Amino acid sequence: MSPKINASFGAAIRNWYITHRRTLPWRQTKDPYAIWVSEVMLQQTQVNTVIPYYIAFMEGFPTVKTLAASDLQNVLKIWEGLGYYARARNLHRAANKVTQQYDGTVPGDWNRFRALSGVGDYIAAAVLSIAFNQPYAVVDGNVKRVLARLFTMPQMINKSTYHALFQAKADELIDTGQPGLFNQAMMELGAIICTPRHPDCTHCPIVFCCKAFTLEKVNRYPKREKKKNVPVYHIVIGVVRKNDRILITRRKPDGLLGGLWEFPGGKINSKETSAKALKREIAEETSLIIKNLDFLTRIKHAYTHFKIEADVFLCDHEHGKVRLNGPVDYRWIVPSEIENYPFPKANHKFIPLLKQPLEAKK
Repeated sequence: MSPKINASFGAAIRNWYITHRRTLPWRQTKDPYAIWVSEVMLQQTQVNTVIPYYIAFMEGFPTVKTLAASDLQNVLKIWEGLGYYARARNLHRAANKVTQQYDGTVPGDWNRFRALSGVGDYIAAAVLSIAFNQPYAVVDGNVKRVLARLFTMPQMINKSTYHALFQAKADELIDTGQPGLFNQAMMELGAIICTPRHPDCTHCPIVFCCKAFTLEKVNRYPKREKKKNVPVYHIVIGVVRKNDRILITRRKPDGLLGGLWEFPGGKINSKETSAKALKREIAEETSLIIKNLDFLTRIKHAYTHFKIEADVFLCDHEHGKVRLNGPVDYRWIVPSEIENYPFPKANHKFIPLLKQPLEAKK
C-alpha cells in the first residue's frame, strides 16, 4: 500500500469508526484498568456476552487495589459462566503485582505491563494503545480477517505459524498519531462490516483499497485451516446427600476450571456402567462409599478442545469420612448455599433440577 493510499485508508477508517462505532461500556473511559479488564474478558468471548459481566465486575472491583484485596473465590463467582477461568485468576494475580510494585497504577511501559500474568502481545498492544496512545498494532481474529481481504493474504488466519505475518501488516498500517482509535476501528470493522460470512462491502469505508473486493474474491478470504474433530468424553457426576446436606469439592487452583467448586465425579472407563464408575470415582476422590444411586439427567457441554456427555446421579452417603485425592477442599452444604459458590457452567445445566428431589429427601 503506497503512502498516499495508506493515509487515505487511515482517515477513512477513523472517520467511519467515529460515526458508526457501537456504544460499549469500556469505550466510555480512558482508565487503563477498566480497558484492561474489558480486553481480558473479550478474549474468545462475544461482546454481548461480556457486557453484563464487565459491568458487574467493575461494580465489584472498581480499582486495581479493590481487585487485589478481594478473595479469589469472590472474583471467580462474578466471573462464573464467562468461561476461560484462567483469565480471572491471572487478572487477580496481576492486580496483586500492580498493587504491590506500582501502588495500584497500571504501568504504561511495554515490558512492565507485558510481564504481568495473563498479559500477552494482544492485550499489551490494546491497553497501551487505547489507554496510553502508544503505537502498538492490535491483531485479533477480526483484524486478521480485514488484513487477509485487504491484501489477499494466503496464510491461514487460525494457524499460529502465520501470526507474525499478520502482525507485520498491521504494524505497517498503524496510525502512529492515533493508534488507539485506529486499533479500535480495525477491530470494529471486522466485527460489524468485514464479517466472516456475507461481509457488508457496500458500507465498507476502505473498500477502495481492498484487493479481494477488486478481484471479486472476498468470499475466498480469509483462508482457514480446517478444524479437527474434537473428542467426546463420557463422564459421571454425583450429588452426594448426607442428611440435609450435599457434598461439593473444589478443583486445584490452576488448570481447567481451576479454583471452581463442583460435584464429584470423573471419566467412565470402557466396559464400565455409569453407576459403577460413579461409585469408583467417589471412592477414589473422597474415600466415601455411596448408595441409592438415582439417575437425574444427562447433560452435554462443549469446551474449546473437547466435549463432555455427563450422566448425573443423586446418591446417598453410606459410610466413610472425606479424604481428598485430587480436589483441594470440600464442603457439606445445604442446597440453598449452592449460589454462594462459583461452579462450572456445565454444573449449572443440572443444578436447577436439584431443588425438587433434594427437598423431597428432607
